[in-house]
Amino acid sequence: MKLHTLTSAIALGFSAVAAHAVTLPATTIKIVAFNDFHGQLESPGNFRNLPTDAASTIPLGGVDWMAGYVADLKAQNPSTIVVSAGDIIGATPLVSALFHDEPTIETMNRLGLEFNAVGNHEFDEGKDELKRMQNGGCHPSDPNSCKGAEVGTPVPFEGAKFKFLAANVVETANGKTLFPQYAIKTVGGVRVGFIGMTLKETPTIVTPTGVAGLSFTDEAATVNALIPKLRARGVEAVVVLIHQGGTIPVTQSVATINNCDDGLADSPIKTIVNQLDDEVDLVISGHTHQAYNCQIANKAGRLISVTSANSQGRVLTDINVTINTANGEVSAVNAENIAVVRNNPAITPNAGIKTIVDNYKTLATPIANRIIGSISAAITRTATAAGESALGDVIADAQLAATSPAGFGEAVVSFMNPGGIRADLTYPGSSAGEGDGKVTYAEAFTVQPFGNTLVTLTLTGAQIHTLLEQQFTGCTAGYPAGTPASGQPFNRILQVSAGFSYEWSEKGTPCDNVDPASIKINGVTVDPAASYRVTVNNFMADGGDQYYVLTQGSNRLGGALDLDALESYFLANGSVNPGPRNRILLAPAP
Repeated sequence: MKLHTLTSAIALGFSAVAAHAVTLPATTIKIVAFNDFHGQLESPGNFRNLPTDAASTIPLGGVDWMAGYVADLKAQNPSTIVVSAGDIIGATPLVSALFHDEPTIETMNRLGLEFNAVGNHEFDEGKDELKRMQNGGCHPSDPNSCKGAEVGTPVPFEGAKFKFLAANVVETANGKTLFPQYAIKTVGGVRVGFIGMTLKETPTIVTPTGVAGLSFTDEAATVNALIPKLRARGVEAVVVLIHQGGTIPVTQSVATINNCDDGLADSPIKTIVNQLDDEVDLVISGHTHQAYNCQIANKAGRLISVTSANSQGRVLTDINVTINTANGEVSAVNAENIAVVRNNPAITPNAGIKTIVDNYKTLATPIANRIIGSISAAITRTATAAGESALGDVIADAQLAATSPAGFGEAVVSFMNPGGIRADLTYPGSSAGEGDGKVTYAEAFTVQPFGNTLVTLTLTGAQIHTLLEQQFTGCTAGYPAGTPASGQPFNRILQVSAGFSYEWSEKGTPCDNVDPASIKINGVTVDPAASYRVTVNNFMADGGDQYYVLTQGSNRLGGALDLDALESYFLANGSVNPGPRNRILLAPAP
């Protein structure tokens, strides 16, 4: 049973002095945590200060600044452990992805990371490549691997000096876990156990080749089964690093990174924590790219800390754990999410790490400037009155082309959220000197910089209709129970692929803007009862931008990065035309 106090009453010999409390010996260790780094070696940009003020922003992140904050926290307490709750690699920016995420591993080694629970994106290139990330060595075929001589790191690639943990990932051929289930660290004179794992649904959101030969077990059952093993090894303080999480219904901002709305009600992480053995003292979560700082009841009803640190290095979680050194029991956990502010005069960014990143950027420049295709005229985000843009059409077409073949999703339509299109493709040449009408990889990357992955899922025709209605303000059909929202804050018109069309008009009645009879795929009216394979990005698939009906999609299959799909489309088509923007139509006036 976990201790809740460090005082006890004792009698003083045979004297008449009343019993009084005696403080048991205790130590405080510090855990610095983050999640969903996704190879964001440079700052991902500015972040809101307040949820209600989009104009008030502050620059966050960058691995050199993360390292500076980690060093500062370690200086406060030498008994410090740095951990990650998964997705440090995969879906990464150009400067890391071009080199198979070796830059991320190398900089994390120098930041001082000790344990990383595998996330779903760690499996993007399969288990063998993930093992190479741990053990080191050069990529078997890509010459962009092992660039240490040029950037100032060892050759061959050194591999992770920290440990990958995968308690619930089992190799089916031998029944053993892919990586250790847990690690034990003696810190501050006590033994602390760290159990690491990913979400059990990983096979549903990763391409089949990425998880071939692996099985994924239930998270809570896996943790609970390990508790006796940790106890037998003298561990009383138990921390779970899990790549699963929840969301809070508030715009992420510096002001809200320590919020927790209703204990993450109805979220996957709450369901898991509610089943955990009472020996678990702390849960560090991820996957949803949210920042929260919660107290959630475990199986015994005891509230334990559950944290998440947004994503891409914007936030770190500073956790102080007080432990009784006599018996190893945890008496208190205090967590605080802190923003990695890039202009904080009290923090010194790590110059050595910055040099490595800068050197990789130099290597990446020629690749970034390579020409992937051409356009006959500017292709922009400018939308028609119905909400359709030429660039939206191109991106949706590219995603459909990547996921329509057998084995890759068999999609019949693709939808793209307009907010994910961040720049236009302009006709005049850039400073790279590629010439007018030529599209470079860097320009395509600027259009889609988020590193989202494609997800193909099955919706009924009725659910497709609901999805289209969810584009408009006021419609909450298909929203999860208890969602405190009233529909879109403004109309968010999805971009659609070739062969899909429909008509809409705002009638003043929520969820009644799209005529179901007008929804067609290749000229055939969509049957409300039939099933259709639909491709979206992973942000949308998880209900991003309030397209909540997509979370009900079945038979999910993860796919390529959205940028890779766009590049493949340009390479396959050569010159791409803007197109007539005639897939989404306003209904005729009555």
